[in-house]
Amino acid sequence: MTSNPPLRRSTKGKSASDSPQFYGRRGGHKLRAGRQKLVDELLPRLSLASDSEQIDLVSAFGADIRDVWLEVGFGAGEHLAAQARANPDIGFIGCEPFINGVATLLAQIDQHELNNIRLFEDDARLLLPRLPEGSIGRGFVLFSDPWPKARHHRRRFIEPDNLDALARVLKDSAELRFASDHMGYVSWALEHVTRHPSFDWLARSFRDWRETPDDWVQTRYESKALARGEACAYLRFSRAARANKTLD
Repeated sequence: MTSNPPLRRSTKGKSASDSPQFYGRRGGHKLRAGRQKLVDELLPRLSLASDSEQIDLVSAFGADIRDVWLEVGFGAGEHLAAQARANPDIGFIGCEPFINGVATLLAQIDQHELNNIRLFEDDARLLLPRLPEGSIGRGFVLFSDPWPKARHHRRRFIEPDNLDALARVLKDSAELRFASDHMGYVSWALEHVTRHPSFDWLARSFRDWRETPDDWVQTRYESKALARGEACAYLRFSRAARANKTLD
């Protein structure tokens, strides 16, 4: 695959208090030699800088990309890689702090020579403030950790501050997709997103949230849920048009 200029991240000058508290795993079993080589050699060429005030998406992807889509928590990357293969003229940003999942996606990127994916191997909350306003044409939050215990609900990604951040980076009419097999989290997400003034729920019938969109790609977590006989919900929201700003 073609080489890209390094887009390394730096934590120089940052303290722990500058970052939101992170919950969850960053690593699992030791990576095989081939996967570790991809992390060492391919990941630095695809990794987005987090120490700049704002990320230049044209520099990151090139001028031929017609839109940029964002997936928060891509797991093993099945959905992200498949979407990138189906849409070569769209740039994809994938956020995932779990290095084993990042390595699995890197193997798919290498195998299929995908040049339209950039990675942020850390908490998405660190990336969102650095993306330009109105720069993302579609967002995905698919089968993220539901944090089922009541005392952990504040750890869920769908919450007011993160919705504010998503609303800022999404273009007018951009689609936000949320999916989960945990109905408690589905109800939570539906309540929080519909309460937010920047989002409109696109459902018009029962089928709109129980059936997948036409371009849906099944994830590993979704497959496991369906194998257990769990029901899954697929929520689609549209970013409402921004109010026109008038000069005094």
